[in-house]
Amino acid sequence: MPDLVLDPLMRARLDEIQHRLQEGLAKADPHHRIRGRPVTYRVIAGQTFEVVYREVPRIDEAEVLAIKKLIGEQCFCSVTPATAETLTVRFVVPLTG
Repeated sequence: MPDLVLDPLMRARLDEIQHRLQEGLAKADPHHRIRGRPVTYRVIAGQTFEVVYREVPRIDEAEVLAIKKLIGEQCFCSVTPATAETLTVRFVVPLTG
């Protein structure tokens, strides 16, 4: 989690999203495709929270929807090839508006 977020309300919001993901990922990811993969959290320009899972072998639409539900806020997901065998799965949460 980025340590540069100083606003206590924003910090609490980001901590809650991260907590929901950590606690609920086992149920949202029954095939263990995302759980245990390298994950990064970062805030971009104070306006977007990005959660990136790397080295994901595969992901289904149902898993994407379950993770979006865990995030609990309007968010977007993109899935891009990283290698011939793995994907990068990125969830983007707008922090404004």
